[in-house]
Amino acid sequence: MTPTPLAPYLPLAVVLLLAGGMAMLIPQITTRLGPKRMSAIKSTSFEAGSESTGPARQRFAVKFYVVALLFIVFDVEAVFLYPWAVNFKALGWFGYVEMLVFAATLVVGLIYIWKKGALDWES
Repeated sequence: MTPTPLAPYLPLAVVLLLAGGMAMLIPQITTRLGPKRMSAIKSTSFEAGSESTGPARQRFAVKFYVVALLFIVFDVEAVFLYPWAVNFKALGWFGYVEMLVFAATLVVGLIYIWKKGALDWES
């Protein structure tokens, strides 16, 4: 039997169908099997383990946004480690030194923001 040009995509189609099926099935199962008794405590707003206080439109300290941006920056930088790790042997010593420079730049940036107090929650 001759394979069709779409044969290499069959595993991808299977994974997509399984993922789509699970995305539809899991909420249905939890809706049908989950607890249904509501109470005053369950109906209240919940945010990060603490009770809500004040109006919903209150201002937040800039520090929250700075920490969020720093998390995104370092998270995106960590994404660059994966392709480097995959091609580690092919890159040789040049790739190793380049990643050391990259990591050193990240460490210097982390030390800088640490010294500036951007990661201190108390102040």
